[in-house]
Amino acid sequence: MTFLIQQTLLYAVPLMIVALAGVFAERSGIINLALEGIMIFGAFIGVLFVRSMQGVAVFVNAASSGKWLTLQGLELLAMLVSAIMGAVFSLLLSFASVNLKADQTIGGTALNLMAPALVLFLIRIIANQNTLQMATGDAASWFMIKKSTFGIPKSTNLGFFGETFLHKVYLATYVCILIFVVLSIVLYKTRFGLRLRSCGENPQAADSLGINVYRMRYTGTTISGALAGMGGFVYALTTTNCTANGDVAGFGFLALAVMIFGNWKPLNIAGASLLFGLFKCIAAAYTSIDINGDGVYLLAQIGISSPLYRMLPYLVTLAVLAFTSSKSRAPKAEGIPYDKGSR
Repeated sequence: MTFLIQQTLLYAVPLMIVALAGVFAERSGIINLALEGIMIFGAFIGVLFVRSMQGVAVFVNAASSGKWLTLQGLELLAMLVSAIMGAVFSLLLSFASVNLKADQTIGGTALNLMAPALVLFLIRIIANQNTLQMATGDAASWFMIKKSTFGIPKSTNLGFFGETFLHKVYLATYVCILIFVVLSIVLYKTRFGLRLRSCGENPQAADSLGINVYRMRYTGTTISGALAGMGGFVYALTTTNCTANGDVAGFGFLALAVMIFGNWKPLNIAGASLLFGLFKCIAAAYTSIDINGDGVYLLAQIGISSPLYRMLPYLVTLAVLAFTSSKSRAPKAEGIPYDKGSR
């Protein structure tokens, strides 16, 4: 059960933070279909930053001497850099949607097509291969928090809570959860959040009250890009061993499904993320899941083929959206370019 919970969180947290990214953009009135592309770009930037910093003496010494606080600082810095560059990348969507009043769906699709091509081009230049990896070691040896991190012997039993949430975990997972909670409060309990949401519901009314709709939509999309970029790096760090190859396994599109299923509300999104994270975990590690703790790996023995397991998260996505999308209520002004002269 500990393994199942840990793996579910590893898949659910990136989904959760990227789905919230979509909420910030769409609550301001901009459809951000570019979440997949921004995740890909953010993953590349984060891995490239870690790879570059592995040549800096302070981090080399920290890795060799086990100074885990310094290494956790590097992890947080990589998250910050990915967020900044994700925000910069999202400005392309903001400019096209707000200034040029272009079709937002086409703009997002264009970024989704451009990001993997750009990332693979840069990886070929930097590493002369199709995958960008850490210069030395792997994500677990550099960033994973274990018992030995705190000087606790491996044989020590920390209990269910300790074994689940304090052993073989990543700090990035808990940082993302904290950011999710804080930004959810900002979106629904602050004046800024109210103004942002008003621009996605009735921008003309918001403008009549002195709210700069263009600025708010830029802000919402920029926050969305920052969260998606950070989510891309967290995905790469926790599930692909801190590598970038121009692909995030469709997590950006899954995040859109989570956002719609969650009806653009953070609490619902958190629950939906855990659901999809569970099925993604089953698809990726069904041969290692011991449900009852009796040493029997039931999911690997029931005769279901491996490709079907890999399809499971996406089949569940389609099924859930088929039954729930009709009840979802998107922001009224979502995807509509704002014109000050229209009423």
